[in-house]
Amino acid sequence: MSDILKDVLVVAIEQAVAAPFLTSRLADAGARVVKIERAEGDFARGYDRAAHGQSSYFVWLNRGKESAALDIKNPEDAALLAAMIGRADIFVQNLAPGAAARAGFGSDDLRARHPHLITVDISGYGEDGPYRDMKAYDLLIQSESGLAAITGTPDGPGRVGISLVDIAAGMYALVGTYQALLERERTGRGKGIRVSLFDAMADWMTVPLLHATLGGQAPRRVGLHHPSVAPYGAYETGDGGQIVIAVQNEREWARFCAAVLVRPDLAERPDFASNNLRVENRAAMDMEIAAALGGLTRAAVVERLAAARIAYGAVNSVEDLAAHPQLRLQTVSTPAGPVELAAPPVRESTGETVYGPVPEVGADTDALRREFLPD
Repeated sequence: MSDILKDVLVVAIEQAVAAPFLTSRLADAGARVVKIERAEGDFARGYDRAAHGQSSYFVWLNRGKESAALDIKNPEDAALLAAMIGRADIFVQNLAPGAAARAGFGSDDLRARHPHLITVDISGYGEDGPYRDMKAYDLLIQSESGLAAITGTPDGPGRVGISLVDIAAGMYALVGTYQALLERERTGRGKGIRVSLFDAMADWMTVPLLHATLGGQAPRRVGLHHPSVAPYGAYETGDGGQIVIAVQNEREWARFCAAVLVRPDLAERPDFASNNLRVENRAAMDMEIAAALGGLTRAAVVERLAAARIAYGAVNSVEDLAAHPQLRLQTVSTPAGPVELAAPPVRESTGETVYGPVPEVGADTDALRREFLPD
């Protein structure tokens, strides 16, 4: 396991996806992460039973952690939590806004008592504003942020098929946490980090937002096509196959027309002379592409694309991903047996990161009590 954070203690009152994403990556980097759960456990433990009867979400996001089952309204449990936070480097929470403070664990107060502490608060809409107290889950924010409006087909909006909003917030929180750790190296003082799901997705929506506010029109839903680059999308071949083709500039457009479509004349058409014109005249362009590809097998199209150095990709199923030759897997130990997860995307020159085990609910409560509240 990477040990860059081996002396860092993280205490997290966390649930669902965003905060556990953050702390799982800190654990991957060698931090000691103590996850605070209710007696019944993080509700993400019950999301599904895909991983040997366990939640796929939980197995993915809670590797390498210790679990303490606490009722923070109980004085003894609150005392244990306070003792752990007093020795912690990072405190993470993603309860409803104000809930941690009402229980006596507000971030501002904790940093006042422990100036070295870095606090990370993850919320749905932020700590202020009219939506502060609204419940916020991934699909709700996909909808509120306008993401669903630009996702899907012309027939209707769609949901991005993963917990994109939660992951985005967790990634921003991870970046902010590392920045705070670097700052503390220089100043000796911690700081507060706040990330909201809505802000995370609003940032990712910057390009569509600029199209809407400055360009006059938000991107339209175009299914498996890019709204502002053409041709860049999925096309059918004569044998019923499908392939995604990506042309990024005018040089590639000319090569694509000549070597793949065998229609060099298309590169000279005034209505296809630039990317903006091709987007504007997408329907006519797609008809020409469909006519040229309709007499070819998918294999023949791939051969031409490769020879012309035009980017392409398959429209794979999840089962195809599972068998993909580029997929790297790594095994994590869980209470129900080993599970193979996608390997860490960041690969270090010093060696591969190894996943720590996934804990049972409250597996470490007694040991933590002995360590932090000795008799």
